[in-house]
Amino acid sequence: MTSSIKTRLHSAKQVWRAVDGAYHVSRFTAKLHGWNETRRFIVVRERVREDRQAVGRCLLEVPGYTLRVWVTNRPEDALTLWRDDNGRATVEPRIEERKNDLHADGFCTQRFFATEAAFLSVIFAYNLLSVYQAQVTRQSGWRQPATLRAAVFVCGAVLGRAGRRLSLRLSQTGGGLARHKPLILKASEPPKPIAPLLPRPPTLTDDLIPTDLAAGMI
Repeated sequence: MTSSIKTRLHSAKQVWRAVDGAYHVSRFTAKLHGWNETRRFIVVRERVREDRQAVGRCLLEVPGYTLRVWVTNRPEDALTLWRDDNGRATVEPRIEERKNDLHADGFCTQRFFATEAAFLSVIFAYNLLSVYQAQVTRQSGWRQPATLRAAVFVCGAVLGRAGRRLSLRLSQTGGGLARHKPLILKASEPPKPIAPLLPRPPTLTDDLIPTDLAAGMI
């Protein structure tokens, strides 16, 4: 938000397109000091409402409006880019969860692939927690990994045997079997498919396979 960009926004020479009630989108190109080429700017302005305050830090004072500006090299129109950016609004909180709750920040081994493997193991654990919430605790809404650890997983336990059978003894101070058994049974149920499977489109080779055999292969 340099002075030249602020001046351009104050002048309001660009054409605004009204969308979604109180919002307008626009675009312009500019070449700032030190840049080798002209770049494309996307602008979204929101009419100020008395019953709601704008989120974030105010970068530009324009009476009656709150402005958001970003630079992009994508060719789509301003409205498409704005809506796509809104769809990724939860990316930053997810990154913070990985860094703070699962400690995916601040470690580095001597070898690149070892560091990559450690990082991917964190991502894998995060995905498992996401699947667990979708399968077992869907009614509770999304909870951060640290919340899940304190509210669900923390429980003293001892792995042992009862006769010839392997058994897990859970501490009563952590809720005991009465608390954790329903979650374990729910997690062991076959998960529901994420989306219905679509039939495979026919190919040229399918015509050469007997009908009953082709159905078995599908």
